[in-house]
Parts: sequence; structure tokens; C-alpha cells
Amino acid sequence: RKSKGKPNGKKPAPEEKKLYLEPEYTKSRITDFEFKELVMLPREIDLNEWLASNTTTFFHHINLQYSTISEFCTGESCQTMAVCNTQYYWYDERGKKIKCTAPQYVDFVMSSVQKLVTDEDVFPTKYGKEFPNSFESLVKKICKYLFHVLAHIYSSHFKETLALELHGHLNTLYTHFILFIREFNLVDPKETTIMDDLTEVLCSSSSGSSGSSSNGSGNGSSNGAGAQNHVKER
Repeated sequence: RKSKGKPNGKKPAPEEKKLYLEPEYTKSRITDFEFKELVMLPREIDLNEWLASNTTTFFHHINLQYSTISEFCTGESCQTMAVCNTQYYWYDERGKKIKCTAPQYVDFVMSSVQKLVTDEDVFPTKYGKEFPNSFESLVKKICKYLFHVLAHIYSSHFKETLALELHGHLNTLYTHFILFIREFNLVDPKETTIMDDLTEVLCSSSSGSSGSSSNGSGNGSSNGAGAQNHVKER
């Protein structure tokens, strides 16, 4: 059902009902903490240190969240790395595009991020060691890939997440992550447009309420689903 045409201004074809947008599920959180405050840079903390700490934490949590449904994400059930009508490709170190299954894509993501966050030359942990000049661009790259994984869980494995009663954890993680990448402009809003409907519901309030407030929703794009009507290549 994927359309390979470019956006033409026409309304996208009707999609299946998105279970993760049902109010009974979007209200579920594991905490009512004000995430808007949690993501802000503390005065006494260096920006790169803050980005490194949070990026590493998100990597571990998203990896853990994916592991809970990984047995359902197989080469047969997820033959492409898809989110709604968007298909993602992996690019190797030489820039060669690789079409792969979702579990292969996620494995590429997690392996490459693991390599980066454990590299002392990229994510230094020793006193006096400087962050590389390319650090911010690497963090942006990591966050983009981690967003793809989160979006795939919602798009293809929300039923399994519900069955495991882990949707509250997933919603909390997604809200925290989105507000973090918005706070520091780490991911192009065009990249996250595909999940704008969910983002609007979960992040319209930075607290864990039902999301009826409009606070905290002004930093990102929410201009419909037009970009979902073509295949992205990333």
C-alpha cells in the first residue's frame, strides 16, 4: 500500500484506525512529572554534558522498550522498516543505501549508537576530556534514528505493547523524548511529522494529564499528514 509518488497536495488515502490514539490509551502514563522542566538545561551543567547524559539514557530506555516486543518484530512480520506510509532505509559507512527488514534496521541503529556512546573520543567520561566538534551533529543523528524506532513500535507493535501493559511506559518515554529533542532542536520537525497526531495528544501538556492543555506544543510542526503520502529515504 506504500505510495512512491511525491506529495501532490492531495489528501492521503484513508489509513487504518490508529489504536495508539484512542483516549483510553493516550491517558496512560507512569508518572505525572512535568517533563518540560525535566528537559531544560540546568544552569550549572555544560550543554554537551547534558546532551550526552540524556542521549545515552534515551538510547538505553528505547532499546529496552523495543526489546519487550522484539519477538514480534520479525523479518516476516516487518519486511521493511515502515512507519505508517513511510519506509526507512539504512545507509552504511560508505553511504550505500540498504533496504532491510525492521529488526535488521533496529539492530543497525542500536549497534551503531552503542558504538558511539561507549567511544571515549565521542562521549568522553573522564575529567578534562573534550567533546569533539562533531558532537552535536552526532547527537542529532542518534536522536533521528531513535525516533524511527519509537515510531515503529507505535505504528507496528502497539497491540503487543498493550497486551504487555507497557503502553504507559511507552507514552511516558515518547513524551519525554519528544520534549527533549524539541528543547534543543535535535531533530528536524519534518522528520517527526509522521507522528504529529500522537505528539499533539501526548505533548500538548508537558505533564502526565490527558493532554487537553495546549502548553508545550508550539515548538514543533503539526501541519497534518501530507508528508506521510510518500516514501522517505533516510
